[in-house]
Amino acid sequence: MIQTSARLLQLLSLLQVRREWTGPDLADRMGVTERTVRRDIDKLRNLGYPIHATPGIAGGYQLGAGAQLPPLLLDDNEALAVALGLNSVAAGPVAGIGEASVRALAKLEQVLPSRLRPKFAILKAAVTTLPTNAARVDPQQLTVVSAAISDRRQISFEYVRSDGDSARRLVEPYRLVDTGRRWYLVAWDLEREGWRTFRADRFASLPSERRKYTPRPLPAEDLAAYVQQSITRSPYRFDVVVRLRAPLAEVAAVVSSQYATLTADGDQAAILRSGWDSLASAGAYLASLDMNFEIIEPEEFRTFALDLSHRLRAAAGTVSEVADAGTKPQ
Repeated sequence: MIQTSARLLQLLSLLQVRREWTGPDLADRMGVTERTVRRDIDKLRNLGYPIHATPGIAGGYQLGAGAQLPPLLLDDNEALAVALGLNSVAAGPVAGIGEASVRALAKLEQVLPSRLRPKFAILKAAVTTLPTNAARVDPQQLTVVSAAISDRRQISFEYVRSDGDSARRLVEPYRLVDTGRRWYLVAWDLEREGWRTFRADRFASLPSERRKYTPRPLPAEDLAAYVQQSITRSPYRFDVVVRLRAPLAEVAAVVSSQYATLTADGDQAAILRSGWDSLASAGAYLASLDMNFEIIEPEEFRTFALDLSHRLRAAAGTVSEVADAGTKPQ
Protein backbone atom coordinates (compact mmCIF):
# COMPACT_ATOMS: atom_id res chain seq x y z
CA MET A 1 0.00 0.00 0.00
CA ILE A 2 1.51 3.32 -1.01
CA GLN A 3 1.45 6.21 1.44
CA THR A 4 -1.54 8.53 1.46
CA SER A 5 0.29 11.59 0.09
CA ALA A 6 1.78 9.64 -2.80
CA ARG A 7 -1.61 8.03 -3.48
CA LEU A 8 -3.28 11.45 -3.65
CA LEU A 9 -0.69 12.61 -6.17
CA GLN A 10 -1.27 9.48 -8.24
CA LEU A 11 -5.03 10.03 -8.13
CA LEU A 12 -4.65 13.67 -9.16
CA SER A 13 -2.37 12.68 -12.02
CA LEU A 14 -4.92 10.16 -13.31
CA LEU A 15 -7.73 12.72 -13.14
CA GLN A 16 -5.67 15.13 -15.22
CA VAL A 17 -4.92 12.54 -17.91
CA ARG A 18 -8.46 11.50 -18.77
CA ARG A 19 -11.69 13.49 -18.90
CA GLU A 20 -13.68 11.08 -16.73
CA TRP A 21 -12.99 7.98 -14.64
CA THR A 22 -15.33 5.50 -13.02
CA GLY A 23 -14.72 4.51 -9.42
CA PRO A 24 -13.86 0.88 -10.30
CA ASP A 25 -11.39 2.02 -12.99
CA LEU A 26 -9.57 4.31 -10.55
CA ALA A 27 -9.50 1.62 -7.88
CA ASP A 28 -8.08 -0.88 -10.36
CA ARG A 29 -5.37 1.51 -11.61
CA MET A 30 -4.32 2.48 -8.08
CA GLY A 31 -4.59 -0.98 -6.54
CA VAL A 32 -6.98 0.11 -3.80
CA THR A 33 -10.65 -0.30 -2.93
CA GLU A 34 -13.43 1.91 -4.24
CA ARG A 35 -14.01 3.10 -0.68
CA THR A 36 -10.40 4.33 -0.56
CA VAL A 37 -10.93 6.13 -3.86
CA ARG A 38 -13.99 7.91 -2.44
CA ARG A 39 -12.05 8.97 0.68
CA ASP A 40 -9.15 10.25 -1.42
CA ILE A 41 -11.54 12.17 -3.66
CA ASP A 42 -12.93 13.91 -0.56
CA LYS A 43 -9.40 14.77 0.57
CA LEU A 44 -8.59 16.36 -2.77
CA ARG A 45 -11.81 18.37 -2.59
CA ASN A 46 -10.79 19.63 0.84
CA LEU A 47 -7.50 20.76 -0.70
CA GLY A 48 -9.43 22.87 -3.22
CA TYR A 49 -9.60 20.61 -6.26
CA PRO A 50 -13.05 20.80 -7.93
CA ILE A 51 -13.84 17.14 -8.58
CA HIS A 52 -17.32 16.45 -9.92
CA ALA A 53 -19.06 13.13 -9.37
CA THR A 54 -21.87 11.69 -11.49
CA PRO A 55 -23.95 8.98 -9.80
CA GLY A 56 -25.16 5.79 -11.45
CA ILE A 57 -23.63 2.93 -13.42
CA ALA A 58 -22.43 5.27 -16.20
CA GLY A 59 -21.25 7.88 -13.71
CA GLY A 60 -17.74 8.74 -12.65
CA TYR A 61 -15.32 11.39 -11.45
CA GLN A 62 -14.17 14.42 -13.41
CA LEU A 63 -11.64 17.12 -12.54
CA GLY A 64 -13.31 20.48 -13.17
CA ALA A 65 -12.12 24.05 -13.48
CA GLY A 66 -11.84 25.98 -10.24
CA ALA A 67 -11.34 29.57 -9.16
CA GLN A 68 -7.58 28.99 -9.11
CA LEU A 69 -5.33 26.87 -11.29
CA PRO A 70 -4.35 23.73 -9.36
CA PRO A 71 -0.82 22.30 -9.59
CA LEU A 72 -0.22 20.21 -12.70
CA LEU A 73 1.62 16.91 -12.58
CA LEU A 74 3.95 16.40 -15.55
CA ASP A 75 6.23 13.52 -16.44
CA ASP A 76 9.77 14.19 -17.70
CA ASN A 77 8.89 14.43 -21.40
CA GLU A 78 5.83 16.60 -20.71
CA ALA A 79 7.89 19.00 -18.59
CA LEU A 80 10.53 19.35 -21.32
CA ALA A 81 7.84 19.87 -23.97
CA VAL A 82 6.14 22.60 -21.93
CA ALA A 83 9.46 24.33 -21.21
CA LEU A 84 10.48 24.33 -24.88
CA GLY A 85 7.02 25.54 -25.89
CA LEU A 86 7.19 28.45 -23.46
CA ASN A 87 10.69 29.29 -24.66
CA SER A 88 9.65 29.50 -28.32
CA VAL A 89 6.21 31.09 -27.94
CA ALA A 90 7.72 34.31 -26.61
CA ALA A 91 8.27 35.37 -30.23
CA GLY A 92 4.88 34.11 -31.39
CA PRO A 93 2.01 36.08 -32.94
CA VAL A 94 -0.28 36.09 -29.87
CA ALA A 95 -0.29 39.54 -28.26
CA GLY A 96 0.80 39.68 -24.62
CA ILE A 97 1.79 36.03 -24.44
CA GLY A 98 5.51 36.68 -24.73
CA GLU A 99 5.90 38.24 -21.27
CA ALA A 100 3.57 35.72 -19.67
CA SER A 101 5.51 32.82 -21.22
CA VAL A 102 8.77 34.20 -19.81
CA ARG A 103 7.25 34.38 -16.31
CA ALA A 104 5.84 30.85 -16.61
CA LEU A 105 9.15 29.53 -17.92
CA ALA A 106 11.01 31.07 -14.96
CA LYS A 107 8.65 29.28 -12.55
CA LEU A 108 9.03 25.99 -14.38
CA GLU A 109 12.81 26.18 -14.51
CA GLN A 110 12.90 26.69 -10.73
CA VAL A 111 11.15 23.37 -10.10
CA LEU A 112 12.67 21.28 -12.90
CA PRO A 113 14.35 18.18 -11.43
CA SER A 114 18.13 18.27 -11.61
CA ARG A 115 18.14 15.32 -14.01
CA LEU A 116 16.16 17.36 -16.57
CA ARG A 117 18.13 20.60 -16.39
CA PRO A 118 21.03 19.47 -18.65
CA LYS A 119 18.58 18.17 -21.28
CA PHE A 120 16.60 21.39 -21.24
CA ALA A 121 19.76 23.53 -21.43
CA ILE A 122 20.96 21.54 -24.49
CA LEU A 123 17.59 21.78 -26.24
CA LYS A 124 17.19 25.46 -25.41
CA ALA A 125 20.64 26.26 -26.80
CA ALA A 126 19.93 24.32 -29.98
CA VAL A 127 16.64 26.07 -30.76
CA THR A 128 16.62 29.65 -32.01
CA THR A 129 13.46 31.55 -32.94
CA LEU A 130 13.81 34.37 -35.44
CA PRO A 131 11.85 37.57 -34.75
CA THR A 132 8.72 37.86 -36.86
CA ASN A 133 6.39 40.54 -38.18
CA ALA A 134 3.41 38.25 -37.70
CA ALA A 135 0.01 39.84 -37.13
CA ARG A 136 -0.79 40.08 -33.42
CA VAL A 137 -3.87 38.33 -32.04
CA ASP A 138 -5.66 38.86 -28.73
CA PRO A 139 -5.27 35.57 -26.80
CA GLN A 140 -8.72 36.02 -25.26
CA GLN A 141 -10.23 35.90 -28.74
CA LEU A 142 -8.51 32.58 -29.42
CA THR A 143 -9.72 31.26 -26.06
CA VAL A 144 -13.34 32.22 -26.72
CA VAL A 145 -13.27 30.77 -30.24
CA SER A 146 -11.63 27.54 -29.03
CA ALA A 147 -14.30 27.12 -26.34
CA ALA A 148 -17.06 27.70 -28.90
CA ILE A 149 -15.52 25.09 -31.21
CA SER A 150 -15.39 22.59 -28.35
CA ASP A 151 -18.97 23.32 -27.25
CA ARG A 152 -20.33 23.52 -30.83
CA ARG A 153 -21.74 27.00 -30.33
CA GLN A 154 -22.22 29.76 -32.88
CA ILE A 155 -20.22 32.95 -32.40
CA SER A 156 -20.88 36.52 -33.45
CA PHE A 157 -18.13 39.10 -33.99
CA GLU A 158 -17.27 42.32 -35.79
CA TYR A 159 -14.93 41.56 -38.69
CA VAL A 160 -12.76 44.01 -40.66
CA ARG A 161 -12.46 43.10 -44.34
CA SER A 162 -9.38 43.64 -46.50
CA ASP A 163 -10.87 46.90 -47.87
CA GLY A 164 -11.19 48.32 -44.34
CA ASP A 165 -14.97 48.02 -44.03
CA SER A 166 -16.37 46.07 -41.10
CA ALA A 167 -19.50 44.01 -40.66
CA ARG A 168 -21.09 41.76 -38.06
CA ARG A 169 -20.65 38.04 -38.81
CA LEU A 170 -22.54 35.09 -37.34
CA VAL A 171 -20.75 31.78 -37.90
CA GLU A 172 -20.42 28.18 -36.80
CA PRO A 173 -16.72 27.79 -35.84
CA TYR A 174 -14.97 24.52 -36.66
CA ARG A 175 -11.19 24.91 -36.51
CA LEU A 176 -8.42 27.39 -35.68
CA VAL A 177 -5.36 27.05 -37.93
CA ASP A 178 -1.99 28.60 -37.08
CA THR A 179 0.13 29.25 -40.19
CA GLY A 180 3.04 30.69 -38.24
CA ARG A 181 2.40 34.28 -39.30
CA ARG A 182 -1.35 34.42 -38.74
CA TRP A 183 -4.25 32.60 -37.10
CA TYR A 184 -7.24 31.66 -39.25
CA LEU A 185 -10.72 30.46 -38.32
CA VAL A 186 -12.52 27.97 -40.57
CA ALA A 187 -16.24 28.51 -40.12
CA TRP A 188 -19.65 28.22 -41.77
CA ASP A 189 -21.03 31.70 -42.43
CA LEU A 190 -24.75 31.55 -41.64
CA GLU A 191 -25.70 34.70 -43.56
CA ARG A 192 -23.72 33.82 -46.70
CA GLU A 193 -24.50 30.10 -46.37
CA GLY A 194 -20.99 28.96 -47.20
CA TRP A 195 -17.58 28.06 -45.78
CA ARG A 196 -15.33 31.02 -45.02
CA THR A 197 -11.80 31.57 -43.69
CA PHE A 198 -11.39 34.48 -41.27
CA ARG A 199 -8.15 36.11 -40.11
CA ALA A 200 -8.18 36.24 -36.32
CA ASP A 201 -6.21 39.50 -36.24
CA ARG A 202 -9.12 41.17 -38.07
CA PHE A 203 -11.64 40.47 -35.32
CA ALA A 204 -12.71 43.95 -34.20
CA SER A 205 -14.60 42.65 -31.17
CA LEU A 206 -14.46 39.79 -28.73
CA PRO A 207 -16.59 36.96 -30.18
CA SER A 208 -19.77 36.24 -28.23
CA GLU A 209 -21.26 32.77 -28.00
CA ARG A 210 -24.75 32.05 -29.31
CA ARG A 211 -26.86 28.91 -29.53
CA LYS A 212 -25.52 25.40 -30.14
CA TYR A 213 -25.32 24.01 -33.66
CA THR A 214 -25.31 20.61 -35.32
CA PRO A 215 -21.92 19.95 -37.01
CA ARG A 216 -21.86 19.98 -40.82
CA PRO A 217 -19.64 17.89 -43.12
CA LEU A 218 -16.28 19.67 -43.34
CA PRO A 219 -15.19 21.27 -46.65
CA ALA A 220 -12.02 19.13 -46.63
CA GLU A 221 -10.43 16.36 -44.60
CA ASP A 222 -7.25 18.40 -44.18
CA LEU A 223 -8.39 21.81 -42.94
CA ALA A 224 -4.81 23.10 -42.77
CA ALA A 225 -4.43 22.44 -46.51
CA TYR A 226 -7.87 23.99 -47.07
CA VAL A 227 -6.76 27.19 -45.32
CA GLN A 228 -3.51 27.25 -47.28
CA GLN A 229 -5.40 27.05 -50.55
CA SER A 230 -7.83 29.73 -49.38
CA ILE A 231 -5.11 32.21 -48.49
CA THR A 232 -2.77 31.49 -51.42
CA ARG A 233 -5.26 31.18 -54.29
CA SER A 234 -8.98 31.69 -53.72
CA PRO A 235 -9.18 35.44 -52.95
CA TYR A 236 -7.12 36.52 -55.97
CA ARG A 237 -7.85 37.52 -59.54
CA PHE A 238 -5.35 35.17 -61.20
CA ASP A 239 -4.68 31.54 -60.31
CA VAL A 240 -1.08 31.07 -61.45
CA VAL A 241 0.34 27.57 -62.01
CA VAL A 242 3.97 27.05 -63.08
CA ARG A 243 6.45 24.17 -63.28
CA LEU A 244 9.76 24.99 -61.59
CA ARG A 245 12.79 23.11 -62.91
CA ALA A 246 14.12 22.15 -59.48
CA PRO A 247 13.46 19.38 -56.94
CA LEU A 248 10.58 19.94 -54.53
CA ALA A 249 12.86 20.17 -51.49
CA GLU A 250 14.93 22.90 -53.15
CA VAL A 251 11.82 24.90 -54.07
CA ALA A 252 10.25 24.45 -50.62
CA ALA A 253 13.38 25.90 -49.04
CA VAL A 254 12.75 29.30 -50.69
CA VAL A 255 8.96 29.39 -51.26
CA SER A 256 6.86 30.01 -48.14
CA SER A 257 3.62 28.10 -47.66
CA GLN A 258 2.06 31.51 -47.04
CA TYR A 259 2.36 32.35 -50.74
CA ALA A 260 1.96 29.11 -52.67
CA THR A 261 1.18 25.41 -52.59
CA LEU A 262 3.84 23.03 -53.89
CA THR A 263 3.66 19.48 -55.24
CA ALA A 264 6.38 17.27 -56.67
CA ASP A 265 6.47 16.73 -60.44
CA GLY A 266 8.97 13.93 -60.69
CA ASP A 267 12.37 14.08 -59.01
CA GLN A 268 13.64 17.24 -60.70
CA ALA A 269 10.60 19.54 -60.90
CA ALA A 270 7.82 20.99 -58.74
CA ILE A 271 4.41 22.48 -59.48
CA LEU A 272 3.73 25.84 -57.84
CA ARG A 273 0.18 27.18 -57.49
CA SER A 274 -0.43 30.68 -56.19
CA GLY A 275 -3.00 33.44 -56.37
CA TRP A 276 -2.19 36.98 -57.56
CA ASP A 277 -4.07 40.18 -58.27
CA SER A 278 -1.27 41.38 -60.57
CA LEU A 279 0.53 39.34 -63.23
CA ALA A 280 3.44 41.75 -63.00
CA SER A 281 3.83 40.93 -59.30
CA ALA A 282 3.62 37.21 -60.05
CA GLY A 283 6.31 37.54 -62.73
CA ALA A 284 8.59 39.54 -60.47
CA TYR A 285 8.21 37.01 -57.64
CA LEU A 286 8.94 34.01 -59.84
CA ALA A 287 11.92 35.74 -61.42
CA SER A 288 13.31 36.47 -57.95
CA LEU A 289 13.45 32.73 -57.20
CA ASP A 290 16.30 32.43 -59.72
CA MET A 291 14.94 29.12 -61.05
CA ASN A 292 13.91 28.16 -64.56
CA PHE A 293 10.16 27.71 -64.83
CA GLU A 294 7.42 26.97 -67.33
CA ILE A 295 4.02 28.69 -67.25
CA ILE A 296 1.14 26.21 -67.22
CA GLU A 297 -1.78 28.59 -66.63
CA PRO A 298 -3.43 31.00 -67.04
CA GLU A 299 -3.06 31.89 -70.70
CA GLU A 300 -3.01 35.60 -69.79
CA PHE A 301 0.18 35.02 -67.80
CA ARG A 302 1.89 33.38 -70.78
CA THR A 303 0.92 36.33 -73.01
CA PHE A 304 2.09 38.79 -70.36
CA ALA A 305 5.44 36.99 -70.01
CA LEU A 306 6.04 37.06 -73.78
CA ASP A 307 5.31 40.77 -73.94
CA LEU A 308 7.51 41.41 -70.91
CA SER A 309 10.39 39.45 -72.41
CA HIS A 310 10.30 41.63 -75.54
CA ARG A 311 10.28 44.79 -73.43
CA LEU A 312 13.17 43.56 -71.26
CA ARG A 313 15.23 42.65 -74.32
CA ALA A 314 14.53 46.05 -75.80
CA ALA A 315 15.52 47.69 -72.53
CA ALA A 316 18.85 45.84 -72.60
CA GLY A 317 19.49 46.84 -76.24
CA THR A 318 17.77 46.36 -79.58
CA VAL A 319 16.12 43.00 -80.04
CA SER A 320 18.20 42.27 -83.14
CA GLU A 321 21.47 43.14 -81.36
CA VAL A 322 20.75 40.79 -78.48
CA ALA A 323 19.64 38.01 -80.82
CA ASP A 324 22.71 38.35 -83.02
CA ALA A 325 25.16 38.51 -80.13
CA GLY A 326 23.70 35.53 -78.32
CA THR A 327 25.29 36.90 -75.17
CA LYS A 328 24.65 39.71 -72.77
CA PRO A 329 25.63 43.11 -74.20
CA GLN A 330 28.82 44.52 -72.76
